[in-house]
Amino acid sequence: MGPDRVRWVDLAVIVAYLAGITWFGARFRSSQRTLKDYFLGGKTAPWWAIALSIVSAETSTLTIISTPALAFDGDFEFLQVVLGYLAARVVISAWFLPAYFRGEMYTAYELMRVRFGERIRRLTAGLFLILRALAEGVRVFAISMVVGVVLGTGEKISILLILILTLFYTYEGGMTAVIWTDVVQMALYIGGAVVSFVVLLHGITGGWAHVAAVAGAAGKFHVFDFSIGPGFFTKSYGFWAGLLGGCFLTTASHGTEQLMVQRLLAARTEGASRAALFASWVVILVQFSLFLLIGASLFVLYSDRGVAKPPSSDRIYPQFVWNQLPVGIAGLVVAAILAAAMSNLSAALNALASTTVMDFVRPLSRRAREESRWLAIARHSTILWGAILFGVGLLARHWGNVLQAGLSVASILYGALLGTFLLGLKTRRVGERAAMCAITAGVGLMLYVRFFTPMAWTWYPVIGTVATFATGLAASLLIRETST
Repeated sequence: MGPDRVRWVDLAVIVAYLAGITWFGARFRSSQRTLKDYFLGGKTAPWWAIALSIVSAETSTLTIISTPALAFDGDFEFLQVVLGYLAARVVISAWFLPAYFRGEMYTAYELMRVRFGERIRRLTAGLFLILRALAEGVRVFAISMVVGVVLGTGEKISILLILILTLFYTYEGGMTAVIWTDVVQMALYIGGAVVSFVVLLHGITGGWAHVAAVAGAAGKFHVFDFSIGPGFFTKSYGFWAGLLGGCFLTTASHGTEQLMVQRLLAARTEGASRAALFASWVVILVQFSLFLLIGASLFVLYSDRGVAKPPSSDRIYPQFVWNQLPVGIAGLVVAAILAAAMSNLSAALNALASTTVMDFVRPLSRRAREESRWLAIARHSTILWGAILFGVGLLARHWGNVLQAGLSVASILYGALLGTFLLGLKTRRVGERAAMCAITAGVGLMLYVRFFTPMAWTWYPVIGTVATFATGLAASLLIRETST
């Protein structure tokens, strides 16, 4: 079989996957009759499906292509951040979920309206729209890197292809399509990673024993860094940066950002939502460990063969998949990587549309509309955000390691959002004007920290949350207002 035919076999697998998942997601159109159906899946999804959907949204293509690069260039210290993810789930379960399930809410920011008023609702919702558009732009660019390796196409064509396909089934099937395609796609990309790892070990003389010896001697399996000294606040993956940063980051993302909160609200009950939240962490731990093991194994492979690494470590895993895996398997694993991209992108499109409609368009509308009309507006909003993400994706091409770029972009606003939510949940004296002062100060401080200090991104949510919360308390002493 010649090389051209080999490539066509792999491409056929990829095309079959893209067509199949698009068809599968679009089949849910018939169940979309109301905004509750479109944005919350009618609250019919089982907890385990929501758990897998959370994992799909939390990890994405950035995880698949950048986590192996972290182990290739460094070690396993990133797992310290995952410990913070667990601590965050305890906080969300205790403080956030009870508040979200007191009434029927469609977005996280309706909670801010209940506590503070419409202005804070729109401000926090607006920050989410900005945050998710910027962070998703980095992820969309990550997609183009994979597609570019496979097809040799330009970035614009690569981004446009995935966007159109994902947009189609998200437009048709809403949150129900998002959740169930997430389940399928996550099974595919975890399966693809397992196959890659097995093939990788098979291609290394001595297999796992050799990998363990060489990678262990190189310090690749080192996880914990408890050091406190120079560089403490500039090191991204120290123990305290990982635990605190990961906790604050995930509390903000899963507790205040519509991308994740929408999934939690889609559960049938508060208990089902809690079960989904904690089950997702177990899967996350296994998943990150698997991709770090792949990165360490690639380090050994490159060392044994004396091969120079690519200019960007982010390309190491995609290039290995496409150039080294057997015929058909390469196409399957690339399809798995695209699966992660599409699952996250579909979730982002639906979350952006739900926030736009439920927190801006519907509250500001002066006319009564039938539910079918609101459903049409929701779908049109999904198309609008698809176009916006295409533009942002083209701008996010020179930001370094895409995983860290995506997390650092998001972390700028996460602290201000989390600080404001904590003011609403844990205080009674802070009113709307004090909260607006707090969130403005928090965003301003984090822009300064991001662009004018060497502070590691893992500290961004911690600093932003503390500054926002403290400013809100201080402002409440100076501003007299009625709070709820």
